[in-house]
Amino acid sequence: MDLTSILKPEAVKVLSAVSSKKRLFQDIGELAFAAYGLTPARTVEALLERESLGPTGVGHGVALPHTRMPALDGVLGVFVALEKPIDFGSVDRQPVDLAFALFAPEDGGVDHLKALALVSRTLREPDLCAKLRSNLDASKLYTILTESRTVKAA
Repeated sequence: MDLTSILKPEAVKVLSAVSSKKRLFQDIGELAFAAYGLTPARTVEALLERESLGPTGVGHGVALPHTRMPALDGVLGVFVALEKPIDFGSVDRQPVDLAFALFAPEDGGVDHLKALALVSRTLREPDLCAKLRSNLDASKLYTILTESRTVKAA
C-alpha cells in the first residue's frame, strides 16, 4: 500500500478560513464528496462520532481523523493544509495545520490500520511536514505526499 492508492489529487486542498474542528470536518466532508462521492453530512457525522472517542490530533500540528463507513470499496484519503492552525485537542496541545482524513469500509479488516500506519509514519517526517507547510498549492502538496514514498505499512 502506498499513498497514491488511497489519495487522489482532487482530494488535496489548502483551506484558508477554518475556525474550528467541526468546520474542518465539514470542509473535509465537502472535499470527500467532490473527490469520491461520499455524502458530506454522513462523512462529517462519522468523523465526529470517531472524534468523540478521543482526539485524533497526533501532535506536531498533525491530525489523522479517521472512520469506517458503509459501502466503501477501499480506504480513501483526504489531505488538507490549513493556512491558520486551529485548536484540535491534540495530545501535545499544539494547534493543527495538517490533517489527513481516512475513510475505510466497515468490513475493511486490516487495510484501515495499514493505511493509518502509513499516513502516520509519513507525517512523522519533520522534513516532509516542513515542505507541506511551505507550499500552498494543492498539486504541489499531492506531489510532496506521494513522491518517493517508499514507506510500507505494517
